[in-house]
Amino acid sequence: MATSFDRERLGPLKDTVAVVGVGETDYGSDYRGAGGKAVAKGEARYDSYTLASRALKRALNDAGLNKDDIDGLCVANLSSERACELWGMNPRWSGGGDAAQSIIEATMAINCGLCTTVALVYGNAQRSMNTAYGGSRVTGGGITSYFYYAPWGLTSQGALYALLFQRHKLLYGTTEEQLGAIAVAFRKHACMNPNAVMQKPITIDDYLNARYIAEPLRLFDYCLINDGGVAIIVQRADMAKDCRQQPVMVSGFGWSEENVDATQLRPRLKDFYHTAHRDVAAQVYPMSGVTPQDIDVFATYDSFSVHLLASLEGFGFCKEGEGGPFVQEGRIEIGGVLPCNTSGGMLSESYMQSWNHQPELVRQLRGGLGQRQVEGAEVAQYVHDVAGKCKSIIYTKGN
Repeated sequence: MATSFDRERLGPLKDTVAVVGVGETDYGSDYRGAGGKAVAKGEARYDSYTLASRALKRALNDAGLNKDDIDGLCVANLSSERACELWGMNPRWSGGGDAAQSIIEATMAINCGLCTTVALVYGNAQRSMNTAYGGSRVTGGGITSYFYYAPWGLTSQGALYALLFQRHKLLYGTTEEQLGAIAVAFRKHACMNPNAVMQKPITIDDYLNARYIAEPLRLFDYCLINDGGVAIIVQRADMAKDCRQQPVMVSGFGWSEENVDATQLRPRLKDFYHTAHRDVAAQVYPMSGVTPQDIDVFATYDSFSVHLLASLEGFGFCKEGEGGPFVQEGRIEIGGVLPCNTSGGMLSESYMQSWNHQPELVRQLRGGLGQRQVEGAEVAQYVHDVAGKCKSIIYTKGN
């Protein structure tokens, strides 16, 4: 668990770094192509570097900066050396990982004096490349949880999260209709987002009538597979006032891992990752000076809908076992008690493996999103709990 000593060390990093620019590719139009229909998997139209380049250019423009202002770089799903060659950049420092990890690493690097302005860039042409996240093509791959359970037909994360939800049902009486409220809400948000892949509303009946993929998870519990790129520019806070956009502060973060027995499902099935959730909560909330009751807009990694149940319970938005009732009756919709994944998330906007959640939270705090805007949003939280690792970021509205 995080100690008071940890908090004393984290506290001085609060609000020392700001997000000054964000950029994304055209998820919806790229997915549908010129004819308006979904581009078939494996129809090579993009590569990951092209997508990342487009997102970076947009993020720099959003911030009012140029590439020569960048002295730090974090990339994901890309080679930093190749990316720098293509972009004509030679940063003093580089890192990388998922979005939350990259933000935390960039904050530490800036505070160490290694750099002042960091571009965090992700690109993934997963649909064009017909990337497999389940089935026989991944059973010999490098993601161990995909192939240890292949003899039982569990060759994807979806099957493993199906077991997680099944246990939640058995312990707490959570229903599939309650889980379906998550997919319905996220699709409703996507329909307010012109850049989202999915633009057709779904009802709870649509959800319940959809086929099982790995029972009890249905089609709409699964994330998309689409091409895209995301870029985020973070900068030392005292410099951020000179950028084009109102800065959004990185006010808190936390990190905890549950790697022991991760390939045997213990962190998922024993306590739904709640040990790591509680450890991260003990870091991120004291550092930022807020509580769960102060969060205006929330986002969680949602490769599968059940992620939200786990994170809401683990971070104290509701009691353990009460996630099912909590997500019903519009509570997680825009205008509800806790708007969640307001862009549509990875279920309905774009599967960017955590990256697309960050621009959405930044824009919510900036304001001006029309019907998708969470009124009065000043504090936003992102939660990442994947493959034994849990992280969280709290953003606040800058002055």
